[in-house]
Amino acid sequence: MYALPVDLGIVEGYYGRPWCWADRARVVDTLAAHGYRFFLYAPKAAAPLRRGWREPFEPAGLASLAGFAAHCRARAVRFGVGLSPHGFDDAPGSADWTRLAARVALLDAEVGLDELALLFDDIRGDDPRLADRQAAIVDFVARRTRARRLLVCPSYYSDDPVLDRAFGARPAGYLERLGALLDPAVRVFWTGEEVCSREFGAAHLSEVAGRLRRAPMLWDNYPVNDGQRMSQVLHLRAFTGRPAGNASRVSGHAINPALQPVLSCIPAITLAERYRAGDDAYAYGAAFARACEAALGDAALARSVREDLILLQDTGLDRLGERHGELRARYGAFDHPAAREIVDWLDGGYRITDEIVRTQ
Repeated sequence: MYALPVDLGIVEGYYGRPWCWADRARVVDTLAAHGYRFFLYAPKAAAPLRRGWREPFEPAGLASLAGFAAHCRARAVRFGVGLSPHGFDDAPGSADWTRLAARVALLDAEVGLDELALLFDDIRGDDPRLADRQAAIVDFVARRTRARRLLVCPSYYSDDPVLDRAFGARPAGYLERLGALLDPAVRVFWTGEEVCSREFGAAHLSEVAGRLRRAPMLWDNYPVNDGQRMSQVLHLRAFTGRPAGNASRVSGHAINPALQPVLSCIPAITLAERYRAGDDAYAYGAAFARACEAALGDAALARSVREDLILLQDTGLDRLGERHGELRARYGAFDHPAAREIVDWLDGGYRITDEIVRTQ
C-alpha cells in the first residue's frame, strides 16, 4: 500500500449507465493498493441524490450504499456521496430546508458518511445572488451533517466559457464571493482552465487559490468519456500535464472515471505513479505499460490493449470500419471483465446521447 504526497481519490460523477456495486468494489480494491484514499459516489443517474433528492430513498439503495461504504473503509478508503439539490427553494420557511436536513440525516444514519459533497454544477447560474444562496445551503448542511469533510462544486467550476454558454453568464465575482463566504475548512472543486483540462499548471492553480481563499480541490475530467463525442473512444492513456509538484498547490485530486470501471484503473494507476515518482522520474509510456499489467493482471490482454491503443482511444467507434470486427473477435476471446467492457463498447453499450445528459 502506497503513501502519496496528495490526497488522491475517485469522484464517480459521469453521465450514462452507472457501474454496478461489484465493479465499484473491484475499483476500490485495485486503486487502494496504489494510494487512492477516498471515493465519492455521485453518478448523474443516482436520482435520489440529484433530481429526485426530495423523493423517498429506496431501502435497497440505502443498504447498497451502506455495504459499499463498509467495503471502502475496510480498505482505508474514505466514503462519501455527492448531493445535488436541484431546484432548491431557498426562500425563508421553504419546505426544501426541512427536506434537505432530512436527506442529510438519512444518509448519516443509514449509510454513514466520511465525506459529503454539495454539487451545484450543471444548473442555471446567471443569478447575482448565486454565491450567497449556495453558501447559505452549505452552512446549513455543515451544521447538520456528521461527515468529517465537506466539499463543494461551484456552478462555475472552471474558467471555460462553455459553462457560460450552457448555463448563463456567471455573476461578476462569483468565485471570489463564494470563497469569502465558505468556511475555510470546506474544500472547493475545480476542473482547471477547461472543463476537461489538458493540464493543471502552477500559475493557474495559484491564481485560483487566491480567488477561492484556499487551495483548490481538483476534479479531473480524465479519463471520463461520458459525452456524445467522448463515448466514441476509450480513455486509456497515462496521465500527462499533472506535475507531481501540484501536490503542494491543491487540497486533493479526484478523478472522474470512465464509463468502463476496470479500464479506468489503467490511467488511474499512472496518476498515482506520477505523484509517487515525481516529475523527474515519471515516463508516461512506461507508466502506461506497467499500469496495463497491474490493472488487468493478464499479460496477453495487457499486450493487446497496448498494441490497439490508437484504435481504442484515437480512431472513434464509428470510424473503425473493418477493424471493428477484428477487435470484437480479439477481445471476445478473453474471459476477463476488461475485455467484456471493450466488447460492450464496440457493441454500442456505452453510447451517450444528448438526451441522457439532459435528463440525468
